[in-house]
Amino acid sequence: MLHNYLTTGLRSLLRNRAFAAINILGLAIGMAACILLLLFVRYETSYDQWLPGHENAYQVNTTYHGRNTGRGKTSQMSAYVVGRTLAKDFPQIEKIAYVTVGNPVIMQDGVASTGSVTMADPEILDILQLPLARGDARTALRGANSLLLTETEAQRRYPGVDPIGKTLSIINAGRTTDYTITGILRDLPRNSHFAVKMLVPFSRLPYVGREGFFTKFGWNSGSNYLRLRSGASMATVNDGMQAWEKRNIPKEPVGDVMVSEGDDVDWKIAPVAGIHLSNAVDGQTPGNDPKSIATFALVAILILAMACINFTNLSTARAGQRAREVALRKVMGASRRQLIVQFLGESMVVAALSMLVALAIVELTLPSLSAFLQADLNLSYFGQGGVLLPIIGLVVIVGLAAGLYPAFVLSRFDPAPVLKSNRSGTDSQGSGKLRSALVVAQFAVSIALVICTAVVTAQTIYARSADPGYNRAGLLQVTGIGRKQIEAVADQIVTATANIPGVEAVGRTSIGVNTDSSINTSVRIEGNPAPINLGMYNVDPGFFDAMGLKPLAGRLLDTNNPRDDTRLPPGDEAAEATIAARGANTVITVEALTKLGFKTPADAIGKTIRVGLVDDKFGLVPVTIVGVVADLRLRSFRDPYDPIMFYYDRGYMTEMMVRMKAGEAGAIRDKVEAVWKRYAAQVPFQAEFTDEIVRKQYDADEARAKTFAAFAGLAIVVACLGLYGLAAFTAERRTREIGIRKVLGARGRDIVRLLVWEFSRPVLVANLIAWPVAWWLMRDWLDSFNARIDLGPQWFIGAGVLAAGIAAATIIGHALRVARQSPALALRYE
Repeated sequence: MLHNYLTTGLRSLLRNRAFAAINILGLAIGMAACILLLLFVRYETSYDQWLPGHENAYQVNTTYHGRNTGRGKTSQMSAYVVGRTLAKDFPQIEKIAYVTVGNPVIMQDGVASTGSVTMADPEILDILQLPLARGDARTALRGANSLLLTETEAQRRYPGVDPIGKTLSIINAGRTTDYTITGILRDLPRNSHFAVKMLVPFSRLPYVGREGFFTKFGWNSGSNYLRLRSGASMATVNDGMQAWEKRNIPKEPVGDVMVSEGDDVDWKIAPVAGIHLSNAVDGQTPGNDPKSIATFALVAILILAMACINFTNLSTARAGQRAREVALRKVMGASRRQLIVQFLGESMVVAALSMLVALAIVELTLPSLSAFLQADLNLSYFGQGGVLLPIIGLVVIVGLAAGLYPAFVLSRFDPAPVLKSNRSGTDSQGSGKLRSALVVAQFAVSIALVICTAVVTAQTIYARSADPGYNRAGLLQVTGIGRKQIEAVADQIVTATANIPGVEAVGRTSIGVNTDSSINTSVRIEGNPAPINLGMYNVDPGFFDAMGLKPLAGRLLDTNNPRDDTRLPPGDEAAEATIAARGANTVITVEALTKLGFKTPADAIGKTIRVGLVDDKFGLVPVTIVGVVADLRLRSFRDPYDPIMFYYDRGYMTEMMVRMKAGEAGAIRDKVEAVWKRYAAQVPFQAEFTDEIVRKQYDADEARAKTFAAFAGLAIVVACLGLYGLAAFTAERRTREIGIRKVLGARGRDIVRLLVWEFSRPVLVANLIAWPVAWWLMRDWLDSFNARIDLGPQWFIGAGVLAAGIAAATIIGHALRVARQSPALALRYE
């Protein structure tokens, strides 16, 4: 019997090759899209699952609220003192390790380079249990001068040579330390929130003179990791955080008001396996949004559902053509149950053939998709992570989902009326409305995906091209001007760079474009009893010209004005006392002006705020606002403007901004590099144009937009395949009607209009469903940006017109062919 069913099913497919091709191709595309998307979803949700013991490893996260500039933001970073006091107060904590990442100068055989160096307490190897290819995890990081390299970094630095025992010198904060390579770390998979190339023990030496690093709860320069004891609960620790804050964070005076660093901050521990999708920023690798992953999973299911809808639509459309077959089988004794099994078997055959085609598509496209998304996507059929059983399950599910309704429709025909009236072309009762509803659902999904793709693309373009408040054209950002080893020649580098023909301005800053620098301080202003939190960044006067900033009111900082210069030689109490007595000057942004309570830039000029520029024993320093500049978008468009006060202090500046003629930028950059090498050959030149920096900020959004575009295109292809099949079968079923219409005087364009309108109506209805859904999804996504495009009607109308045009183009060719047929042939039909 099964052999008979299989033979009958294959013969049916061969008799209707167009139907079979549309069904198999449509299902294959839907299955392939579903598999690809679910592989990506599985990859994104697998972050750090490979780490042994990850179930008991946690990271301390910091959440800002209240008057902080990062309101509502959760960071993966926390202060050094946070980890020490947590270990003291919570017996549930078994081990704790502090981790910070820097980019120091590395000397190897007299050759200088820069590289990412991770400094961590030795306990990090017990908490995260990073795999070692060589060395003993219990001892490899215990020596003060131990150094671990990853396999790739070891091969890069010591090709073909055993690196164990070799020495590298790392220059950090002007201090040179020789490290001996004691082990080799295995390369970490890409699905890891932890990124490391070189790992050395955490040392206090780089922070000599900056003791606040070890005592201030707001000094976030790294991350704290911890391991809980067996049986301990994360919830118990988090529930005790409020009491821990009160016990450990002291209140300090800001003028005559006592404030605590914990007033605006909360701390929680989070499992390392959930960090990637936690929306916490400041991570070592880019995170992702759980809503985005859920959206990809939903799109996978919807595209597969659309393919199943095609099968259902085409099968019910052909139901009348198989009416005599069903009637004869029933007359010969077949039961309805046997017929249902037969038609489900045919559906399973189609699903199995489609899966073979889908797997071929996946195998061909997966490497490209993996490279595009920068993810290690892989398709293995056996072993851990093997997909053979899920694939078999998917075939069964698709076969049932696509074939169940057609099987019940086909099996319920009453044989007597069919054989009596020779109803070979009869349509099953009610199936026309179902097909229309399913076509509406298909195009609603397609239109919604097109809208989402258009909005994400437009927002990404807007973020990259919108006015950031400064002039990006021809602006080069040079990193490393504040390194201790070139401190003595930093001014000479700036002067020589400014003298290069084509260079229009040079300035230094401690913030830069998309840097990790985030320095905030509490200020007081007369009439407001509460401290106000502002970003405080030091610049030299050339910074404003380099960024293309003009004062909206007042003036900019000036080297010739002694009160503008607030540089403090380290440990010079006399200089601190002088500045505390005389005061200082500052330039603020519009956002800072608003937070301080001024209505216009002119209102702020000459007003005094009090800021902690010197040691606490000298109290708050009176600082006069001498200028106001426009807000600068130095970080992502997702972040609000920083309320910034700029002050002149050459003692700590990390970036050199070089304004050059945009048309000659490439050649001038080479000259800037030559100047750098002439004065600071011991420090590698690191520079990037700000246009490129900003472009990279939104690479993930661009990848998401292109991925949505690709799968939206697949969804439209699947929908159009089904639409074409339905149009073909409808035209065939209405051949006699079309012939009669032509005999009665209908023109070819009338026939075309009739068929096109019949299949355009569901597309128009689909817009009414897709528009509100897409609006709700995109409104939520755009709300994650501080500056965003308008969610206007153009995106919805455009997507609707596009879908209608594609649908019309899909069926108009077939409609023309039908309309041109001779009515005589049509009337001889059947």
